Amino acid sequence: MFNVRKIAVVRANALGDYIFAIPALEALKLRYPDAELVYLGKAWHKSFLEGRPGPVDRVEIVPKCHGIPHESDRVENRDEVDSFFEMMQAEHFDLAFQMHGGGGHSNPFTKSLGAAVTVGFQDRDAEPLDINVPYHLYQHEVMRYLELVKKAGAGTDTLEPRIALTESDIEQLFWFFPDLSGPYAVIHPGASDIHRQWSPQRFALVGDSLAEKGLAVYITGTDGEKDVVGNVVSFMKNHVVNLCGKLTLNALTALLANARLVLSNDTGPLYLARALAVPTIGIYWIGNLITASAISVERNRCCISWRVNCPLCGIDCIKEDVHHPSGSCDHLASFVNDVETEEVMRHADDLLSFSKTTEVDTTSGRRMGAARSMFSL
Repeated sequence: MFNVRKIAVVRANALGDYIFAIPALEALKLRYPDAELVYLGKAWHKSFLEGRPGPVDRVEIVPKCHGIPHESDRVENRDEVDSFFEMMQAEHFDLAFQMHGGGGHSNPFTKSLGAAVTVGFQDRDAEPLDINVPYHLYQHEVMRYLELVKKAGAGTDTLEPRIALTESDIEQLFWFFPDLSGPYAVIHPGASDIHRQWSPQRFALVGDSLAEKGLAVYITGTDGEKDVVGNVVSFMKNHVVNLCGKLTLNALTALLANARLVLSNDTGPLYLARALAVPTIGIYWIGNLITASAISVERNRCCISWRVNCPLCGIDCIKEDVHHPSGSCDHLASFVNDVETEEVMRHADDLLSFSKTTEVDTTSGRRMGAARSMFSL
């Protein structure tokens, strides 16, 4: 590969999406240590990654253009888009990686950056880049992006994403929640897709079990998940602290980093907890398990729903793809309520025993002693 001085990575999406790409980003940094790695993402990427140890050197915020990002409430501003591409072309990227899906929208976007060489995924109908990897849904996300960067000679033996805890994370948590004390567990019962949501009643049963073991129980969620979180709180018999919509991403990071256990649906905070090397239990639909399962099982458990048919109409959603159905099924029903509460509780017992004897590391290699001292744990 020619002398590489500047690399662009297009991945303007959600928290979990970023975390899955971390090993590939680190591989690029290992292969091209003197190159500047510029991440083309969202505003949250910029605020979250600023000052945080990791492979990304700089974040540039992508305006709404060519279907990227996908928020329906944003309107494309042509002048803003033109200005963005003029700035990106002036960067003179040597390599530009498209890590934003099958390429229908993101490949034309990536080509417009003006990089010397473009590398990315190509679905059947997508425009090709200079170097292409076929895009198929059912591939583990971590391996997907490692396969892509291998096309540029980048590789790593590190498969598990890791994120460093920062002093800013801790400070923001204590600003929002000065009375935090432990030991505690965190439950995240929401998800952007109802198919991935375990029932509030089941979360509540596990929450009560954790409280009866002497753990404080904190429930987290976004503003859009207040109803789900409220239902869990209402079903619980023991005391629970509702933190839904109250924490920044930095503060959530610090909260998760010192949890004895995190229980969550298959969604961003679950992946964040894993990247902080915290014991986790994830509730999974079998299709998503293929793409987003835990890499290791020492600290992590995946509780699996093997359902492939819609619980309401019976359509085969592996064949039709529950996320993009081509058939007649548009039912909004959980596909994960087949996961039994008793199974989750058994895993919780195992992981709580494990976490008592294991110190948690951060990706920067620092021990958690200082943070634990601040938390009075």
